[in-house]
Amino acid sequence: MSQSWLDRQAPIVALATAPGRGAVGIIRVSGRGLLPLIRALCGRELTPRVAHYGAFRDARGEAIDHGLALYFPGPHSYTGEDVLELQGHGGPVVMQLLLARCLEAAAEVDPALAPRLKGLRLAEPGEFTQRAFLNDKIDLAQAEAIADLIDASTEAAARSATRSLGGAFSREIEALREQMINLRMLVEATLDFPEEEIDFLEKADARGRLDRLAAALDGVLSQARQGALLREGLQVVLAGQPNAGKSSLLNALAGAELAIVTPIAGTTRDKVSETIQIEGVPLHVIDTAGLRADDEACDEVERIGMARSWEAIRAADAVLFLHDLTRWQDPAYAQADADIAARLPEGVKVLHVFNKVDAAGGLGPQVLQPEGPAGPVLSLSARTGDGLQALRRLLLEQAGWQAAPEGVFIARQRHVQALHRAREHLALAREHAAQRDGALDLLAEELRLAHNALGAITGAFSADDLLGEIFTRFCIGK
Repeated sequence: MSQSWLDRQAPIVALATAPGRGAVGIIRVSGRGLLPLIRALCGRELTPRVAHYGAFRDARGEAIDHGLALYFPGPHSYTGEDVLELQGHGGPVVMQLLLARCLEAAAEVDPALAPRLKGLRLAEPGEFTQRAFLNDKIDLAQAEAIADLIDASTEAAARSATRSLGGAFSREIEALREQMINLRMLVEATLDFPEEEIDFLEKADARGRLDRLAAALDGVLSQARQGALLREGLQVVLAGQPNAGKSSLLNALAGAELAIVTPIAGTTRDKVSETIQIEGVPLHVIDTAGLRADDEACDEVERIGMARSWEAIRAADAVLFLHDLTRWQDPAYAQADADIAARLPEGVKVLHVFNKVDAAGGLGPQVLQPEGPAGPVLSLSARTGDGLQALRRLLLEQAGWQAAPEGVFIARQRHVQALHRAREHLALAREHAAQRDGALDLLAEELRLAHNALGAITGAFSADDLLGEIFTRFCIGK
């Protein structure tokens, strides 16, 4: 982490709009005591939270640009500090001139008037949002939701991120933490005053409270899994022997001619990726080079393509293993499919898809007898589209997606893992609560660890390295 990242008192400035040409460009400044800077740039005082049209001036008083200036005194601002926004014409040269002028004007201000202003510097990525978090304007889950809203690839993901930004996820976590706090208070009181001879497990209904808390946590965990799926999507790899129809299926799912399709085996030599959405869930579909059971390829290029195919398969959330129905009754082909299936990595979900049902003369999954592949099986035609909707439903089912509830909030794998840790500690706490032979100290410790795991989601218990990892992934100016 850089030294400037740790300097949380210095004022910061950055371009808040995307770099390049645009109709409007915004320069944002945040810090304490910005009034001298405002006078130097705008030549006058600004009424808080009112847009003022006028010139943005250089050191000689000449106009760099004309636009809107807005001043938000802290703590009633995005960052909790004084915030100045200059909205001008979105040319890159104009924006750079304004940015340079902000730094120049801050350096010229009398230190007696604004001692911190001379330290004005360019903002690090995500530093405006980091300051909003550090100044208790938002919690960590809401800060992450800002980045997720910007990066949302589907409408459902954007709406869910908006709900998280509004505090929906945080309220769920805080409700769990409140229940946890009440339990911890009762346990600690019993440990501190054993002479009172309070039968904690009976009178405080510890087991009932723990059961209800575990049930509530399971509900939040289920929603968080859905939110993580909305944010991150599913990595789906199309695999199979050459000419099984993988590229045709990719084109059919995407609704566009993305991959070259020919009757020549080995047409696809490298990975081709496309992101599609099903019911708002992003699916990152990867078409791979055809696999051969004996790893023998026609040339070095195809061997490299096959190596990349296996690499993509190992990293996949789900693999669509395509079988060619027109060749399925060929013993050599069927054996090659079986050999490839045996090499698929354990732990990766495999869906067996029998393609070219339109050309197979009515042959379908009935060819799969007990010796056929295990796991979900369906038949379709990538050429005609028959069976594609069933495939989409099966993909969502394998991903664990439920009918999109209106209340789902965006979540990250970090949140899901924290909820899993809290659940594990809560399970151990329930075991200790069931004992009547002095296990209260262990119960108290497990509740503390579960409480800390929940606090890591909203930032109540967060190390600096975690904050750095989160905020440095933001764009500059946000």
